[in-house]
Amino acid sequence: MSKLTFTRRGLMKTTAAVGAGLAMPHLFIRGANAFTNEPGSGSVTLGFNVPQSGPYADEGADELRAYMLAVEHLNGEGDGGMLSTFSSKALEGAGILGRKVEYVTGDTQTKSDAARASAKSMIEKDGAIMITGGSSSGVAVAVQALCQEAGVIFMAGLTHSNDTTGKDRKANGFRHFFNSYMSGAALAPVLENAYGTDRKAYHLTADYNWGYTTEEAIRTATEAMGWETVEAVKTPLAQTDFSSYIAPVAQSDADVLVLNHYGGNMVNSLTNAVQFGLRDRMVNGKNFEIIVPLYSRLMAKGAGENVKGIFGSTNWHWTLQDEGSRAFVRSFGTKYGFPPSQAAHTCYVQTLLYADAVQRAGSFNPCAVVEALEGYEFDGLGNGPTLYRAEDHQCFKDVLVVRGKENPESEFDLLEVVEVTPVEQVTYPPDHPQFAGGQLGVCNPGA
Repeated sequence: MSKLTFTRRGLMKTTAAVGAGLAMPHLFIRGANAFTNEPGSGSVTLGFNVPQSGPYADEGADELRAYMLAVEHLNGEGDGGMLSTFSSKALEGAGILGRKVEYVTGDTQTKSDAARASAKSMIEKDGAIMITGGSSSGVAVAVQALCQEAGVIFMAGLTHSNDTTGKDRKANGFRHFFNSYMSGAALAPVLENAYGTDRKAYHLTADYNWGYTTEEAIRTATEAMGWETVEAVKTPLAQTDFSSYIAPVAQSDADVLVLNHYGGNMVNSLTNAVQFGLRDRMVNGKNFEIIVPLYSRLMAKGAGENVKGIFGSTNWHWTLQDEGSRAFVRSFGTKYGFPPSQAAHTCYVQTLLYADAVQRAGSFNPCAVVEALEGYEFDGLGNGPTLYRAEDHQCFKDVLVVRGKENPESEFDLLEVVEVTPVEQVTYPPDHPQFAGGQLGVCNPGA
């Protein structure tokens, strides 16, 4: 990577710029082609809806940093970041279709109802033409449905549940982030090689749609290679002390604990598991192991030394050496003083992809944007060649398997990439059973 020195510095404070008002959407009528919040000639407003409170607040703060950086680059400020590495050359740092990009923010609180209310306010009160953000799949599904109803584009932030582009897929919604199925497909061969095929797994699972689909994906992949699932227990999203859930694990004959937890939940549950001495146990003649299906650098930082040697998967990592990743890390690091998380990366990329689609389509009309993104192939944004599949609006790209680093060189050097799983290994048909029941429907321009 570029020679940046990352040091501690204060985090930028942001204030939500939305209220709870439910005024009617801004409709600028231009004949038969009118659509919700059609911008005038002056500027265009994007809505950044992130968890600024709740268990995923750390992810939300990094998402917001990335969104603000993307706006700077779209408006021709800063070093341009990934605009110079993006395979599409439609964006030139002159806003979107010649309009300056502005934004409003909201707090999802990692709650679906709060997220919908926040997104609704940004659309109806502030005239946002695109909504993006979130670090919870429950939030993503709720806000995506709202955007479909309102007639605006939803560019999902961090959402990993199969449901987002599975049973709850929508024509107005797009996801760049990978999903639960992909984690299972990428992790299984690595786990088989490291731990063998004769294992007994105990799952602790966050009690909402992301947890359910992640448990299903990991169970399906590991049981297919011979592992037995001895127990699967749901845990509340608001839980902070997991001691009562960890104790039964120690009393079972499981020799693997799978933590289908994310953000602060994973930090707390992993900490409790280590405190109970699980990692020091021998069960069934084997070392007891812990797996974290979905990792992030922010989670690793929160869990500290407890992550050492623990496998997981991730959408992107700041140590990648491709041109796009290096450009983004350089821009983000220069502005904020530390490397970006995968949440920051996917949100930055989604903002650029939306702007690029509008620019290529020559229109902000949601249906024109949908047409520009469906089946779109691109490169230079940090994940290698990527396809936005038309059938479900899911991005397909390589997936990273990572492991907690045994000897980190800094507070940010906590995960190491152990496998780059090729896209072919994580690709599935649109009607795969883990994604069944969903229909995109048709684009809704709103007006």
